[in-house]
Amino acid sequence: MKSSGKKKVAIVDTYWQTETGSHVITPIPGAIPTKPGSATLPFFGVDPILVDEKGNEIVGNNVSGFLCLKNHWPSMCRTIWGDHNRFMHTYLTPYKGLYFTGDGAYRDGDGYYWITGRVDDVINVSGHRIGSAEIESALITHKAVAESAVVGVPHDIKGSALFAYVTVKDGYESCIDSGTIIPELVSAINTEVGPFAKPDYVVLCPNLPKTRSGKIIRRILRKIACKEVDSLGDLSTLADHDVVDDLITRVNEMYEQRKYR
Repeated sequence: MKSSGKKKVAIVDTYWQTETGSHVITPIPGAIPTKPGSATLPFFGVDPILVDEKGNEIVGNNVSGFLCLKNHWPSMCRTIWGDHNRFMHTYLTPYKGLYFTGDGAYRDGDGYYWITGRVDDVINVSGHRIGSAEIESALITHKAVAESAVVGVPHDIKGSALFAYVTVKDGYESCIDSGTIIPELVSAINTEVGPFAKPDYVVLCPNLPKTRSGKIIRRILRKIACKEVDSLGDLSTLADHDVVDDLITRVNEMYEQRKYR
């Protein structure tokens, strides 16, 4: 992290959604000390809170919960074109008087916010509720990893198993086909999260399917991992369609290799 920006520009982690219209949790470069991986503190006029499953506010620090926003702010979305009921049901109905982001978060001892992932991306593995963001954060601690995405796939015994997609940084391309770093990635997860979070599947790949704005399309990753490639849905927002074909090939090859192992 020390070399990021080459001392010419500030590198910051922020939190926002299309629906929020702007950053709602973000550091002010040069004014607020940052912690890699944390969106830090709320922006002016934004009042985030954490709530439990019943909507009760969780106070204090070193706590986790569902991330909601109190009150309103200038750039917030007011509706969904042609489907106002969906807007109300998704964001304003789950917890009365609050805007529900759909994300989980952790507030550390300094009051800094850490986004732990989509609430609907929590995967139940043998009774352990594991957030995909926890595993992804552990994976990117490895020096060779550029990006990762974790989804759940059905498992006869565990209920769900973890399936990790990992892209590597420039200079580590040889690892993709050799798979030499996979044991190291599993070790990183054991260290950062615990042995119960070990993924059953790890696929190394050059790229992940993203929208033109750079958002990973997890729906596609889940479908490929579950071998449901005939029902990938709408792919019109994909920035690069070749990425999907490449992933399908790699995942199929991995399954074939495991079959004859």
